[in-house]
Amino acid sequence: MRRYSPYAASYSFGPGPLPPALKALIVLNVIAFIATSLAPSLLQWFGLFPAAVLGQFEIWQVGTYMFLHGGVFHILFNMLALWMFGTELERLWGTREFLKFYFTCGIGAAVLTILFSLLPFDFARQVHQSIVIGASGAIYGLLLAYAMTYPERPILLVIFFVPAKVCVAILGAIALLSSVSEPGGVANATHLGGLLVAYLYLTTRHTHPVAELKYRYLKWKINRVRRKFDVYSGGRHDDYDRRIH
Repeated sequence: MRRYSPYAASYSFGPGPLPPALKALIVLNVIAFIATSLAPSLLQWFGLFPAAVLGQFEIWQVGTYMFLHGGVFHILFNMLALWMFGTELERLWGTREFLKFYFTCGIGAAVLTILFSLLPFDFARQVHQSIVIGASGAIYGLLLAYAMTYPERPILLVIFFVPAKVCVAILGAIALLSSVSEPGGVANATHLGGLLVAYLYLTTRHTHPVAELKYRYLKWKINRVRRKFDVYSGGRHDDYDRRIH
């Protein structure tokens, strides 16, 4: 990814230096990775284990799982994505709003993963008895936010550059299909959860939740009354003149 400066002839690779929140997140992830490499049993305590969260009420796991990774490539690619997509968003939103969004996506993805694990299907029951680790849920949320902010920005997907909005659509479809079809699709449910939480956050963050619910309910009642009395904004459906009434 290239970061273009105000001067047309100059550019640099990547989004630039790390802002404060990203720097802290990367440092914490690296420290946690070293700690779990030295003491793998920590994964049992701090990874997301839906059965333990619901059965033993180990609620802290919905937040701690996103700092754990299963190998060098796992943490390397997650931290690279965090830097590439998070840097511009933190500069745009500010550190406080960025951290709020990041943890909302990560924790929200964990909660949706737990709910997903309760579905009466074999692929969901497997999630219930598995340990989920990694920052991917929060990072998928960042990817969606990046695509909604810079929809036409090119992203390298495998070997082709595609617009950010297309890249997110492809990754979301892969996560959805994998979560219900692959036996090992545990993390894919979390990826999809991160996307869903990010979308809800970004589309409602400027709206008061209670006021939004009241508006939706009132709109539903009005539409129900219209259907009951066969009233439409353009007149009755069988009116030739389509008068408003």
